[in-house]
Amino acid sequence: MTSAKKFDIVVYGATGFTGQLVAEYLASRYGDDKDLKWAMAGRSLDKLKAVRDALGAPSDTPLIAADSSDTAALKAMVEQTRSVLTTVGPYQWYGNELIAACAASGTDYLDLCGEPVWMRQMIDKHEAEAKASGARIVFSCGFDSVPFEIGRA
Repeated sequence: MTSAKKFDIVVYGATGFTGQLVAEYLASRYGDDKDLKWAMAGRSLDKLKAVRDALGAPSDTPLIAADSSDTAALKAMVEQTRSVLTTVGPYQWYGNELIAACAASGTDYLDLCGEPVWMRQMIDKHEAEAKASGARIVFSCGFDSVPFEIGRA
């Protein structure tokens, strides 16, 4: 990862329920803070604009259109940022291309997945490339992951 990235964090899935909560937190905590550069991403620019406005996020909050099935759009999105925080699930359906793009570009990936079989498959498939590029792949981070973490204790 280099400091030349345009964003520190991209919230992917910002129009969904959980994505909106994340975007709302970032807007309230870092809305005017120019030290943290973040963007909202999802399939529809119109929906992203509506969410941004409903949350009261600054009107200049960057918006990125990227569909989970559009490899080129995902690649363009991850190449602009140091980290992608995704709430787009089920991850086994919508996360494969995003993890591949992050592992290839050295972009950190964070989700709140509770799909252990899929996580194992992604580790087996992308671990070497992520290590080589410097990408950190972090599954199951966040409140929703507490039951999973307790079960591993």
